[in-house]
Amino acid sequence: MRRLGKLKNVEKLDIFPKVQEEYTQPTISGGTVSILSFIIIIILVYTEIRYYSSSQLRFEYSVDHDIDSKLKINVDLTVAMPCSKIGADILDVTNQNTQSFGKLEEDATHFELSEPQRAQWDTMQKINLYIREEYHAIQDLIWRDGYSNILKGFPTGDSKPVEKPDACRLRGSLVVNKVSGNFHITAGKHIPHPAGHAHISAFLKDSDYNFSHRIERFSFGEPTAGVFDPLEGDEKIASSNFHMYQYYLKVVPTEIVHNNRRQSTFQYSVTEQARPINHQSGSHGVPGIYFKYDMSFVKVKVTVERHSIWRFLVRLCGIVGGVFATSGIINSLVKLPIDFMNRKRKAVSSQKYPPLNLTTVHILPDEDIKKPIPTLNL
Repeated sequence: MRRLGKLKNVEKLDIFPKVQEEYTQPTISGGTVSILSFIIIIILVYTEIRYYSSSQLRFEYSVDHDIDSKLKINVDLTVAMPCSKIGADILDVTNQNTQSFGKLEEDATHFELSEPQRAQWDTMQKINLYIREEYHAIQDLIWRDGYSNILKGFPTGDSKPVEKPDACRLRGSLVVNKVSGNFHITAGKHIPHPAGHAHISAFLKDSDYNFSHRIERFSFGEPTAGVFDPLEGDEKIASSNFHMYQYYLKVVPTEIVHNNRRQSTFQYSVTEQARPINHQSGSHGVPGIYFKYDMSFVKVKVTVERHSIWRFLVRLCGIVGGVFATSGIINSLVKLPIDFMNRKRKAVSSQKYPPLNLTTVHILPDEDIKKPIPTLNL
């Protein structure tokens, strides 16, 4: 009995009033609003689950204090000149050259692509150009989907041409100092010279020059999903034999934190310029392909985070409760004009058929009813 008394006291604290079932009346409008509410709840819960399963990016910017580390340059490009007539070299502000940084592989190939290769290259080039133009709009999508180099493994130069090769494919990696530098491809091989920098091109004819090129890969650091390299997929066709292509690159150190793992890599932006070399018209310079890169002092830290389970549960409760509360308000607003119309309809019907005007009824006693009706004799 004491336990029942305690339960009665607890029952008095109930803030959720209950209405007996026989006093409730379902309506068509209420059922319609309930169905729509359940559909909306299912849609919102599904979108919330998808949002919870996706990752969230957080970008932080700081000063790069790591100036003693090395910078890895990954190169894979094809130049429309034989390998014997061009030379790839790199110089930085320390005046060191490619002999100190490594060596690129040279593969003889054809510059013109076969039909399947050309179709594949055009498709990939369109995708890369679209990403390059819309990078800021789809940046989160690239990071979340783990975008990687779509030109990786492109079969340019893999098939051995039957005819004489007319192009050279340069590929490999160079490990340089983390300072500003200039990677360039010009006519003639590089010759080590203690007093300066020189390429021997005295034995080349004017018709031998053709710096049309196709960039399949040009990146810094280790390949990392989510890092987009804007030069990959670029193709330039020279309109003259003596042509200079200049690419100005701003290299930004980037640190990626994902699943408590840290990875260091680099991103870069590029500005390009191309012009023909004609000394008679005042356009001076050395024809070739130049990649002038400069290091940024700002370091970007990208953290890939997952949403909290508690935040997910709170948002689910908010969705369900908010939809139910809103549906109750909508149901009341819908029911109000319906009740008003029903009352108006009843009022009109009562005016059309007025109630009967009953006269006063006198109740006679039984003696009066049993009395015979007098006969009137005429």
